[in-house]
Formats: sequence, C-alpha cells, structure tokens
Amino acid sequence: MSQVLHPIEHKIIKTLKQTPNITHEELAKNAQLTIDQVRRGLEWLKYKNLIDVNESEVFFARLDKNGKESVEKGLPERRLVNYLSKHPVCTFESARTAILESEFNAAISNARQNGWIEITKSQNTNIISLKDDTTKSSEEELLSILVNKTLVSEIKNKTALESLKKRPDFILLESIKTSIINLTSEGLETASKQSESVGERKLTTEMLTTGKWKELSLAPIDVEAAAPEVFAARSHPLQDVINEVREIFVSLGFTEIYGNLTQSSFWNFDALFTPQDHPAREMQDTFYLKDTSTSKFATPGQIAKVSESHEKGWHYDWKISEAKRMVLRTHTTCVTIRHLAEKNPDEARIFSVGRVFRNEKVSYKHLVEFNQVEGVVSGKNVTLRDLMGLQREFYYKMGLKKVKFWPTFFPYTEPSLQSMVYNEKLDKWVELFGMGIFRPEVTRPLGITNPVLAWGGGIERIAMLKFALSDVRELYNNKLGWLRSVPKCP
Repeated sequence: MSQVLHPIEHKIIKTLKQTPNITHEELAKNAQLTIDQVRRGLEWLKYKNLIDVNESEVFFARLDKNGKESVEKGLPERRLVNYLSKHPVCTFESARTAILESEFNAAISNARQNGWIEITKSQNTNIISLKDDTTKSSEEELLSILVNKTLVSEIKNKTALESLKKRPDFILLESIKTSIINLTSEGLETASKQSESVGERKLTTEMLTTGKWKELSLAPIDVEAAAPEVFAARSHPLQDVINEVREIFVSLGFTEIYGNLTQSSFWNFDALFTPQDHPAREMQDTFYLKDTSTSKFATPGQIAKVSESHEKGWHYDWKISEAKRMVLRTHTTCVTIRHLAEKNPDEARIFSVGRVFRNEKVSYKHLVEFNQVEGVVSGKNVTLRDLMGLQREFYYKMGLKKVKFWPTFFPYTEPSLQSMVYNEKLDKWVELFGMGIFRPEVTRPLGITNPVLAWGGGIERIAMLKFALSDVRELYNNKLGWLRSVPKCP
C-alpha cells in the first residue's frame, strides 16, 4: 500500500525525480516552495525513508588584514632582505630601522630559516650578512595564491599554509556546509506511482454529499499536533497587579486621588511631623532636586501651625528654607495628607497608587524606584479594629488568606501596626504593609479633626509573593521567557 503524502512532499518528490542531486536552495526554487516548506517536507520524507540527504563541508582560505598588507609591502623577512641588499653587512641595531620592532624577531628567524642570511657575533653586537640565494619562499608563493579565496583542498603546499596560519591575522578559514538531496529506491518507486496517491487536503460539501470522498486518497491530519504558539501583546505582569490593587480598593468603596512625583519637603516630611534633622531627610536617603525650591506650597496658616507643632514637639528651630526644598517623593502619604488638608472632609475613603523614590542601594529586596499604594479612611468613629478589618479584606481579595498584625513604630502614626502574611511556598511569614492612626501632631495643625486610619506599602512586594519571586529585580529584567510564562488571570 502506497503512503499518503502531503502536497509539499509530492512537490519535493516530483522535483527530485526530474532533477536529482540538488541542494535545499535549488529544490526550493524548482519546486516553487519556501525554504521553510522544503526543510519541513524533507524531515517528513526522511522519516518515511523516501529521500537521502548527504551533507558535506568544504573549507576556504583567504587573506586577513596582515596577509593583505604583506602582499603589498612584503613579508617581514622579505623587507629585511631588501634592506640588506643595499647594506650587505649590518648590525642588528641598524637593521631594526627598516623593520617594525614587533616584527623584527620574526623577520630574523624566518630569513635565517629560508637560508637568506647569516648571523655572526662581533664584540658586543651581532652582524647580519646577506647570502646569494634569496629566491621566493613557499609562504610568499602561497600569499599570491590566496589573494583570491581558495579551496583548502586545492592548496598543495600544506606546510606553507600551516606556517601562515601561525602568524597573527594572516589567514582566515571559512567553511561552507552543503546538503545534496536525492530519492531513495523507495522514493523512486513512490515517485512513479505519485499520480495514484496524491492526497486531497480539503473536504468540500459536494464531496461529502455525493460520496466522492470515498474515491479519494485523503492526506492524514494529526489533530493532536501542537498548534503554533502565539504571543499576543499584553500588559506587564506588574501592571496587572497594580490594576488589581486599584480594582480592589474601588470595590471597597475607595476613590483614587493623584499627586505629583515631585513634592515640597513640607508635604513630604514636615506635614507628617518628620523633624528636619531626621536621617531620612539626608541626601543618603532622599533624592533632592538640585537648586530647586518652591515658595507657594501651603497656606500661611498651615505653615505657621506645622512649624509650631515641630518646635513644641521636637524642641528645635524649624526652618522654612528646608520646607521649600523639592524632592522626588519618598512615599505617597504626601498626596493623601495634602488632600485631607485641602478638602477637610468629614468622612473619606481615598487611596493613591504611584511611583516613589528612595536613595538606597539596589538589592534583591530594594529598588531606588518602585510603586506604592497608600490608603486612608477618615471618620468620627473609625478605630484601629476597622483598619485591621480593611487590611484583612484587602489581602483576602489579593489571594493572601493568612494575615496577622503586631505593634511597631512609624514616625507619623500612633498606634502603629505591621501586617504580616503567610507565604505557603516559602513556608514563612512575610512583612508587608505598615499602618496606623495619624498622630495628633499630624492632623491638628492641618485642621483635620476626625481620626485618620492610614496604611501603605510597596506593590512590588505583593507581586513577588504572587509570582513566587525571590529577587525584586526580576520584575524589571524584561526576560521574555518569564513574561510569557506568567498567566494573565492567575
């Protein structure tokens, strides 16, 4: 029983029957197929033992940069001989003037090996004498041949070739692989019966209704064959996490607010009761905008009350010049506290997501630029228990089921808590968001009378948990293999 073949296989067999012993490129041209179709069809036919593919490799030699230069100027030993023809007897020192220092030893050695010179010692120097026979060397003859690319197999003097190959940048060797394709005896037999076994690729309605399909030799179709992978455009996995965080907060009744990446030190630090001599405000921790300050950053009343709060609370002379300095924001709390100060709502549920900047050394868990989410709830009767409940609900919606809290210290909240979530894959508790209730020293100077629950943290840390990463830098390495492996809807 003859084998049912693919139309590509039929074209290849027909072409090989008409023109045997041809290459891939010739076969593609004669069969009017693409080179990829030819390669695919040949693999099928090899598996069916219908073709033979004989592979061979030929080597060519040609001149490199130093070889080309020697064709024009002569080999170092030839240039030495040319100098000696005008100065038959000379010292090493005088001969060096005609040859580059780096080539002099090679020139002496090769000229002596070719029998062109004789070296004698006289007192404290060596004397070079030119001999009568300075006929062209085998290396020089080979150089003239290699001006044009030459098959290595056609070079008769292999010793000269090996000698030139040892010289740096004289000879370049190239290889070309060729494949000659021919039909096997079984392939020739298949070719003679080709008209009987040409398989149809498509079933039509007419074939099915008339029963004509029974008379046809249908080409087999592997319905279990893997479909080609398609990598459609998609958002970055980290952006997916940011969007998920936004969606969760909105579903919990929060409204998103926005703020600038650059902020005055007043809103980034002073309004949050961070003293002006605090280490976090040093250049080592914060990015300041060089020679940049602002004059209109808050109302005179806000400035006066915040400065008074600092002087009473921290016992130092508060300087407005420090408050005017512009920084790349170190957190998004500056956005939420300014919103509360300017709008002064009785009740509020707001959040902010955005980039923040820290002047830190990059490591497996620290970046100088990362994304942070900040949320606040303001109301007459809100409590720390409400804050813990909101956090538990947020983590639950993020797929983090085990949550616990413990007391900690933050400069502008009191009481303060640290949230921890259990990572099943790491089998340990992992620190996530910080939270607390804004201190009176933060809210009162800004005219905020109701308690304010606040929390915030880095989104990259959540992404690391979701994607089981041990190094935060993996989120920004842009490795296509990892980016394509992350499911769109985990």
